[in-house]
Amino acid sequence: MAPKAKTAPRRHGEAATAAAAAPPPAYFDAARWGRIAGDVWSGTWLGREALAQRARRRLCALLRFARAQVPLYRRLHRGLPPPSALELADLPVLDKSQLMADLPGSLAADGLGRAALETFLADPARIGTPLAGHYAVWTSSGSTGVPGVFVHDGDALAVYDALELLRFRGLSMGLVPTGPFLSSERYAMVAAIEGHFAGVATVERLRRAFPPLAPWLRAFSVLQPLPALVAQLNQYRPTLLAAYPTVAELLADEQAAGRLRLSLDELWCGGESIGPATRQRMARLFGCRVREAYGASEFLSIAWPCRYDRLHVNCDWVLLEGVDAQGRAVPPGVASHTTLLTNLANRAQPLIRYDLGDSVTVLPQPCPCGSQMPAIEVQGRSDDVLSLAGRHGQAIKLMPLALATVLEDEALVNDFQLLQTGRRHLTLRLGRPERARAEAACAALQAYLQRLDLAGVRIDVDRATPGREAGSGKLRRVINAMRTPDGG
Repeated sequence: MAPKAKTAPRRHGEAATAAAAAPPPAYFDAARWGRIAGDVWSGTWLGREALAQRARRRLCALLRFARAQVPLYRRLHRGLPPPSALELADLPVLDKSQLMADLPGSLAADGLGRAALETFLADPARIGTPLAGHYAVWTSSGSTGVPGVFVHDGDALAVYDALELLRFRGLSMGLVPTGPFLSSERYAMVAAIEGHFAGVATVERLRRAFPPLAPWLRAFSVLQPLPALVAQLNQYRPTLLAAYPTVAELLADEQAAGRLRLSLDELWCGGESIGPATRQRMARLFGCRVREAYGASEFLSIAWPCRYDRLHVNCDWVLLEGVDAQGRAVPPGVASHTTLLTNLANRAQPLIRYDLGDSVTVLPQPCPCGSQMPAIEVQGRSDDVLSLAGRHGQAIKLMPLALATVLEDEALVNDFQLLQTGRRHLTLRLGRPERARAEAACAALQAYLQRLDLAGVRIDVDRATPGREAGSGKLRRVINAMRTPDGG
């Protein structure tokens, strides 16, 4: 990647030195963390106008920086007025395909080219460690057909940590924790842990940053057979469990059957839709509160749940714009076609009006909790749990997150739909794949099924194009077509 200019040409009176290059923030610095935590705590109590003013100041600073230091935005924003003379909606939209096509050009960090990023991401031993001593690198799933790579600096990580600690953990619990987790808590995350995903990378980063807490912070692989996962959780005895709703629902079934024996204080879910009946059932079986969160690889802590279980956007640090299919803002109470995200915390890889792909509805009524931060509802993914017949006819359930991870990480396939069309029959839609790509996908799936003691499962490759959801353009990637004969 070519070295970046240290200053930008003067445009419309904008000072060329306004965003002069500075050394990147340290991966972790206690003094800076404390300062940012104070900022987050004070911002929690601001009124709507003060929150908007704080966000506006940060947006203007971000725009000046991005135009001076990031080639992608020098190109996208060429000829536009200075930040003080425009509104956010005046700026162009950036989608994941554009970002990945010019990944080096999206970075403000000197020396971080595509090769350095790919080498880092190819090494599982570096999950949760900094790249070049300063940066966290996370990958996202390819639910839009394109996987993402996102680079975050130390300031951004401090913001995410403070938001999680003080708003998600503190404010919504009516207390102020004294550490990343209270000393009596044992945290378990069940997820895909074999790649540089935001969740597992954050757990590993905290374990390294705070070694005394490592025994109370653990991540468990969703790819292992369910009995092995249950045994590990029984041995660890977590008090806090974080998982996708489909994973949590399977674990609730194990709890109901008496094979899983957890005593939880809280269950945290996110990433997928969760209905009221499912939430109530999980709360009853685990005997605890079920809380939802909203975050992404692009911004880890987008929204936190208040005591009324409404999600409030951290609008002093992240801007969300719900828009229709033509890119026009939708009013409160109307579900958006997609959502544009602007990350006000991160300078390593600025994201400005980035198309997140999620459908979000801003609630029109004030929340009874009193927070002035907007409350939203998020339409998460709606993949199905599959149930195949084992060697002796017993039902073996397959988590959609595990199936998607196998295809993404082991077969390097992102644009797919996997349908269950029989008790021992799967159909994989790949469009018109090369033969080697289809064979790799089937081999990865068969190897995973064998690890689960599933033999004799037929996998057919369908040349039909995977169908996308009309609202978001995302793929519903794992479908029980025995329940929905049309595959949708």
